Amino acid sequence: MAIEQDLKAAGFPPLGWYDVLLELTRAKDGKLRPYEIEQRTLLAQHNLSRLIDRMEKEGFVQREMFHEDGRGRWVTVTEAGRAMQARMWTVYASALQRHLGAKLDDVHANQLADLLAALSRKS
Repeated sequence: MAIEQDLKAAGFPPLGWYDVLLELTRAKDGKLRPYEIEQRTLLAQHNLSRLIDRMEKEGFVQREMFHEDGRGRWVTVTEAGRAMQARMWTVYASALQRHLGAKLDDVHANQLADLLAALSRKS
């Protein structure tokens, strides 16, 4: 995927990292349960667990106990994770424009925006 290649060329982690960091920064208190991250992204549970391990090792997220039941854990975005998401966005946004936006006329761009908004409301 061209966007993945642009992120890699800029020295950033894969797009999946951006997706997780974005969902965490959007979440209340910057934290979600792993199943909530799975629901909000296209990442499968087994891939997500390994991804969170790597992100935690890099200091972008941390795991916290879920105090309500003591069994589960929260995944919380760190300040380093928020900063990484913001830096990745600069490359991601220009890559979206170059690889996708520049290829659509206004009518198709509006249709795509409407479809994405509908999908967002259903998730």
